[in-house]
Amino acid sequence: MRPGVRQGPEIWIRGPVTDAPAEPGGWEGGPERPVGRPVTLRRFSWLATHGGAGTTTLAAVYGGHDCGRAWPGPGEPESVLLVARTQAAGLDAVVRALEVFRRGEAPAGLDLDAVVLVADAPGRLPRRLAQRVKPIESVIDVYRVPWVEAWRLGDLGGAPPRESEPLARLTGAGTARTGTVGAAATP
Repeated sequence: MRPGVRQGPEIWIRGPVTDAPAEPGGWEGGPERPVGRPVTLRRFSWLATHGGAGTTTLAAVYGGHDCGRAWPGPGEPESVLLVARTQAAGLDAVVRALEVFRRGEAPAGLDLDAVVLVADAPGRLPRRLAQRVKPIESVIDVYRVPWVEAWRLGDLGGAPPRESEPLARLTGAGTARTGTVGAAATP
C-alpha cells in the first residue's frame, strides 16, 4: 500500500484517492484540460437484435445511424447500441447478441455501449419480463424507451419522451434539436 492513498469503495469507482492537493494548472492531479477544443457528440449505430426492434424510429428521434440487423459498415459509427423490444423474444435476442460481443465474435473495432429496450406495449412491464431484464442490467447499461403512441402513428417530431431522458443525454438528442432534453413529449 502506498502512503497517502485511502483504500475503500472510492477506488472501485474513481481509482485511487490521494490526500495530495491538486497540481497547479491541472485538475486533481491530471493533465491540463484542453482549452478551445469543440465538444463533439458521439455518434452511434443502432443495431437491431431482431426484426421490428425499432432502430429506424430511434435513429430518426435520437440521431445516429440505423443499421437494421446488419453490423455497422466502414465509415459508419463504431459505437453500437443494441436495440430490442421488451417482449420475451426480444429479450432472448438481446442476450444472444450480448453473447456474440462477450465471445469476441463481433466485427473488430466495434464498441458496445449499451442496450436500449423499447416498450412493446403501453403500461408496466410484466414481472416475469422485468425479471429477465435484471441479468442484462447486471452486465451492461440498459436504457429504456417507453411506448409512444405518436411514434406508432408515424409522428416522430418533437422531443424524446421524458422517461428516456438518460438515453437522450447519451445520444445528444433533444439538446441539438430543441435546446432541451425531455420536453413535453407524451408517451
